[in-house]
Parts: sequence; C-alpha cells; structure tokens
Amino acid sequence: MALRINADNFEEKVLKADKPVLVDFYSDTCIPCKQMAGILGDIEDENEDNIYIYKVNVNYDKDLAAKYKVMSAPTVIAFVNGEQKGKVVGLKEPEDIEALFEEYI
Repeated sequence: MALRINADNFEEKVLKADKPVLVDFYSDTCIPCKQMAGILGDIEDENEDNIYIYKVNVNYDKDLAAKYKVMSAPTVIAFVNGEQKGKVVGLKEPEDIEALFEEYI
C-alpha cells in the first residue's frame, strides 16, 4: 500500500528519488480515489523494484496540491529525476497510469 507523504518529506521521497515516482493526490471522502487506490496497489505490486508510489491528501496538503495544479481528486502525477513527467486526472485504467512511467523503467 502506498505510503502517505506530505510537504515535510515530499522533496526527499519524490524529488530526490532514485526511481520514477507516482504521486496519488487524493481525498479520504472521494469514492473514485478509493477505487484508484486499489489500481495503484496492483501497479505497485507488479513494479515494486522499478517505481515508488506515494499518496498526498489534498485536504491536508493544500499547498502541494496547488503547487502541482491539482484541481480534482484523484490526480496521479509521475516524477522522474525530480521533474514532473505526466499527469492523469480522475479514475483511470491501469494501462493509462502505467503509460506515465513505462518509458522510464
């Protein structure tokens, strides 16, 4: 299951990561977010040696959400070498999410 991170450890966990990172910007009250969590869990299990997956709660980390222009949850953003490389908004199929990082692994 993806680890929840916040502004205090975002730089260390995401921007300085040695692998591609998917960050799931979510809300606890969002039904599609709960569905996305299952999809991301499967992706994490299948790619645990190649990527990191973290979660950011948009209700508590509003500054991070604003910085990365997250306007709705769920939003998944891919980071590689500290740079944003792609974004999907809303509930997506696994292949749509995998497309965010597959060229980098």
